[in-house]
Amino acid sequence: MFPTQRPRRLRNHPQLRRMVQEHVLTTNDLIYPLFAVPGEGIANEVKSMPGVYQLSVDKIVEEAKEVYDLGIPAIILFGIPADKDMDATGAWHDHGIVQVATTAVKEAVPDLIVIVDTCLCEYTSHGHCGYLEVGDLTGRVLNDPTLELLKKTAVSQAKAGADIIAPSGMMDGFVQAIRSGLDEGGFQDIPILSYAAKYASAYYGPFRDAAESAPQFGDRRTYQMDPANGQEALKEIALDIAEGADMLMVKPALAYMDIIWRVKQATNLPVAAYNVSGEYSMIKAAALNGWVDEQRVVMETLIGFKRSGADLILSYHAKDAARWLQSS
Repeated sequence: MFPTQRPRRLRNHPQLRRMVQEHVLTTNDLIYPLFAVPGEGIANEVKSMPGVYQLSVDKIVEEAKEVYDLGIPAIILFGIPADKDMDATGAWHDHGIVQVATTAVKEAVPDLIVIVDTCLCEYTSHGHCGYLEVGDLTGRVLNDPTLELLKKTAVSQAKAGADIIAPSGMMDGFVQAIRSGLDEGGFQDIPILSYAAKYASAYYGPFRDAAESAPQFGDRRTYQMDPANGQEALKEIALDIAEGADMLMVKPALAYMDIIWRVKQATNLPVAAYNVSGEYSMIKAAALNGWVDEQRVVMETLIGFKRSGADLILSYHAKDAARWLQSS
């Protein structure tokens, strides 16, 4: 009887569907981003990211404990300093906000992996990811001088107890510079999760509210990648691997699943996908308006990242996803 092949046979029962499921999402795949600010008892909700907060260190510690109890193995820390300057002092100072938050979390929840974002845009007065020429209003970052700032920042973060350094500035040679700085500082065992393929994306808008890191002029297209380019991502990851990256990241994730796939096929290193702020906020806004089923859309999106080749997923949905996984 036609048809002989009936794929629906394997979809007839929930247990059978589980048995033949090709990809599985678990809490082990998730990393939760947190934003640290000076002060105490502070939890400022980010208006463009419902459910996401700027948190003082004491609140960061509370969140870290909750994240760990949910079975999520890691957080990534971003910092908003009290003061910003041309030298991004808050990024590399031993008492910088990320350094203080890192130490506090490692003391309170030692088994939680603390990843630190190693970038300068939150700390510079102009909002760009490094040094600029005096009087330059284009946002063209001076690459090699900025490498020295990134090296100092990474070493200070490692001294504070960070488990993983995650440089995101897209400077040429930043992995090599940071690797040499860590090794010279006695931190040979600290891995680097490189933002290897980071695109100049409109999806970052809400993050810039959260991290207070919007450029004061110009844009970041001279150092972040053109969204039209795919082959260039493979060049970027090859360079980062040669320079000593231990893991690679693709950012954003939703519109770049083809890049995640291509990166995964090109390397045997773990690949992370950053489910960025704009992706989060779009789902949140639609869910709050009753237009989509939030749980189903979030879980479908996250499994899509896994299907595209991601081993790790940085997501503001991570806590909700962990709860939904526990209840399923």
